[in-house]
Amino acid sequence: MGVERSTGHRRRRLLTAAALASLLAATCVTAADAAGPPPPPPQLTDKQVNDAVAKLDGIVRDGMEKTGVPGVAVAVVHKDRVVHIKGFGERETGKRGAVSPDTVFQLASLSKPLASTVVAGAVGDKAIGWDDPVAKHVPGFALKDPWVTEHVTVADLFSHRSGLPDHGGDLLEDLGYDRDYILSHLRHLPLAPFRASYAYTNFGLTAAAMAVAEAKNTSWEKLAEDTLYAPADMNSTSSRFDDYEKAGNKAVTHVKEGDAWQAKYVRDADAQSPAGGVSSTAEDMATWMRLQLANGRLGDEQIVPADPLTRTHWPESVAQPPAGPADRTGFYGLGWNVGYDDQGRLRLSHSGAFGLGANTNVTMLPAERLGIVVLTNGEPVGLADSIAFNFYDTAQYGKPTADWLTRIGQVYEQEEQEARSPTDYARQPSGAADAQPVDTYTGTYRNDYYGALRVTATNGGLTMELGPKPLRFPLTHYDGNTFSFVTVGENEVGRSGVMFTVDSGGKASKVRVESLDETGLGTFTRE
Repeated sequence: MGVERSTGHRRRRLLTAAALASLLAATCVTAADAAGPPPPPPQLTDKQVNDAVAKLDGIVRDGMEKTGVPGVAVAVVHKDRVVHIKGFGERETGKRGAVSPDTVFQLASLSKPLASTVVAGAVGDKAIGWDDPVAKHVPGFALKDPWVTEHVTVADLFSHRSGLPDHGGDLLEDLGYDRDYILSHLRHLPLAPFRASYAYTNFGLTAAAMAVAEAKNTSWEKLAEDTLYAPADMNSTSSRFDDYEKAGNKAVTHVKEGDAWQAKYVRDADAQSPAGGVSSTAEDMATWMRLQLANGRLGDEQIVPADPLTRTHWPESVAQPPAGPADRTGFYGLGWNVGYDDQGRLRLSHSGAFGLGANTNVTMLPAERLGIVVLTNGEPVGLADSIAFNFYDTAQYGKPTADWLTRIGQVYEQEEQEARSPTDYARQPSGAADAQPVDTYTGTYRNDYYGALRVTATNGGLTMELGPKPLRFPLTHYDGNTFSFVTVGENEVGRSGVMFTVDSGGKASKVRVESLDETGLGTFTRE
């Protein structure tokens, strides 16, 4: 399958939980202990909440006008009631079909707090414990350090403190590898200090979810349905991409090309389903927020046991250490960003972002029994998060305290810039050395993590093949034995380098792929 395309649009990476930590820290203070201080009494009046709800449609429309994001669905829950729910805009640009409260959106990383809700149900059933080692339930599970392999728990992986590198495994998914392959290859990734470092990992969390499913003798997708979606009557929610694809009323993903938003890509996140593969509606997410804010209850029925659910709301990891004496600490719980605001209230939140075209946010103040969820069908430009920030500011202070859309958009833009290569491969340097004959480079190379890399001669040029299908990348000469290619997938970063090492015999013995080398695993050796 050919993958060459224009580099005019560089898709953003999945948002890490820490990416907005500097903004969240502006409204959060350090917890007194693991469980947090006793819940303060409600401080928002019904009138304050109602006034904020009355202004919410204007906030959404203003943000949509400024960004051009095609579709948004929003729901607000207060005191176990859905006090506002509404759809805005289009499910797909250029086609008939308005967004409604029952339009299905891809949630991206907003899947994580749903996953921890499912695990809380399994923990309540005594099938597994938050502090159970994953290896106890998944034969063959391994990380690079045998001691860590033996001791890493479900809670460690759900709070991103296992030592796995940031987004470890995601690049394998981009190349087309499935869940089993990716999880079995986590053992090759270098580890930071265990339980003393934080790095956001979709496949670390997915590995923990698989342990829970194994403990229940079922698949993760069925466990989620049986434990949460069906009992809570969240009938439009699924952990299977195929269910999203089949939905008649679904919001497709969009990216911005120049000044226009286009439905250009399809994001199948089944490989990391617990971490990013859920699809749902504003209506179902409102039900889930009610459950969260009522300690696992819906009406008279206890859907999820209160104690293991409460554990998900505790700070487990320091996601963002304070940068200075006056700065605040950002925490991560079990599938949640966790903080405490200036009024001493617990604040739970999570964002979701697909660079291929989705952005979501949920934010809750349990002491106020207040929550908002925002679902959008556009790549992350700050809209979903800023709507939530503006809503809470309006409830607390009568108006937004900052230009959140601009500030959050800058966070996403900074992530994109930092992911790019420092070398501009689109411009060949003056005096560039010629490449050697193509047969110098052709052949099959391999490493233990990414598998085989094949270089073939195509119409006088070179093509690089990677992944199980494989994906084919035309190589463009840059300088000497250095070429470039256009990256693809959720973690696409524009053009990146391919550097061959040519030995004295006139053949390349190794090749390093820059975009695959963040953890030092991007070098392939000729077979």
